[in-house]
Amino acid sequence: MTAIPDTMLAIDPDSPGGSEVLVPVERPVPTPRAGEVLIRIAAAGVNRPDVLQRKGGYAPPPGAPSIPGLEVAGTIVAVGEGVGDEQIGQPVCALLAGGGYAEYVAVDAGQCLPVPHGLSMVEAAAIPETLFTVWTNLFERAYATEGDTVLVHGGTSGIGTMAISLCRIFGITIIVTAGSADKCAEALRLGATHAINYKTQDFVESVKAITGGKGVAAVLDMVGGDYLPRNLQCLAEDGRHVSIAVQRGAEATIPIFDIMRRRLTLTGSTLRPRDSAFKALVADELARTVWPHVESGRLRPVMDRTFPLAQAADAHRRMEAGDHVGKIVLTMG
Repeated sequence: MTAIPDTMLAIDPDSPGGSEVLVPVERPVPTPRAGEVLIRIAAAGVNRPDVLQRKGGYAPPPGAPSIPGLEVAGTIVAVGEGVGDEQIGQPVCALLAGGGYAEYVAVDAGQCLPVPHGLSMVEAAAIPETLFTVWTNLFERAYATEGDTVLVHGGTSGIGTMAISLCRIFGITIIVTAGSADKCAEALRLGATHAINYKTQDFVESVKAITGGKGVAAVLDMVGGDYLPRNLQCLAEDGRHVSIAVQRGAEATIPIFDIMRRRLTLTGSTLRPRDSAFKALVADELARTVWPHVESGRLRPVMDRTFPLAQAADAHRRMEAGDHVGKIVLTMG
């Protein structure tokens, strides 16, 4: 077993700023506490919350590292008290509250899932954040189930492509929105049932046409702002609306009587601040319900591009440009 160094390279900006603040620095290698494992990171997923954190708009929750990065894949190289030594050497991917843009990270053992044969470390690093997010919100909070029709915005984003994959596996009709004809075509190629170009079509009217006026059982929304009242118009009676981000604004005006009349449910969640016990429960559920599809090769993340850790700034620039389809991943090798 390779010796664990005292220090590591990490991206850990001293102050908020543009992508230029993402430069490698030296940081101490974390020590796993009770119940934790230390992962030597092979790859780390890049997510929109990382961009918000870099700009100073999304502080890490209390106790989380200031280093950005919410998902990784790698090899367990040390364990804390209460974790069996047999874990050492195991390839895993993990959901983090922070710390992924580095060579090592310590995380609660319950937040790890095994990397099966046939799945690369880069692919494994692209799964946890979007899988946990889509599962807890679309399937648990919005109760999406076989036979339902759902609307998901941002169809070619990491969240959108994961939602397409899961809906395809679990027999759910998925309508997505995207910002160009090419992205709509890509979403359809990936398995979306319908794709709406929100720049040339009114998605409310399109959803009504697609559903024969009935509407969808659920909306998964990361846009917020003025999209929220429009999303409500897309819902069928007893429909569920789940907010997971507010890219167009954190406030909206909504028709309360319409919500009452059609018995709509508005909910939402943020995953990052939830405690490790909750995340471990979700990981257990995913291990039973979704991981067999990963192991069989039916579920694979849609990959956009990889960048070395030292080029994290370029990875953020690509995400902010909005041209990516699927996941952007940093590699440590």
